[in-house]
Amino acid sequence: MVAEGLEKSLRALVRRTPFRLFAVELVSGERIEVDHPEALVHRHGLAIYISPEGVPSLFDHEGVSRLVGEPRDAAK
Repeated sequence: MVAEGLEKSLRALVRRTPFRLFAVELVSGERIEVDHPEALVHRHGLAIYISPEGVPSLFDHEGVSRLVGEPRDAAK
């Protein structure tokens, strides 16, 4: 994913009103579910997410496979 595309998409997802969970799928297969708009900081194609447990996840635009508007478990 290009840096500008990731920036624009993350900005749109974080600013949704009301906020809704979304997921970041990485090329490694890892899935990061963003549960709060203030738990994610991003700039110039680099982002860090802090989980509710305080565990940081760092990712960049080259490692992102896709962004998903709803987490997998929401459909169950």
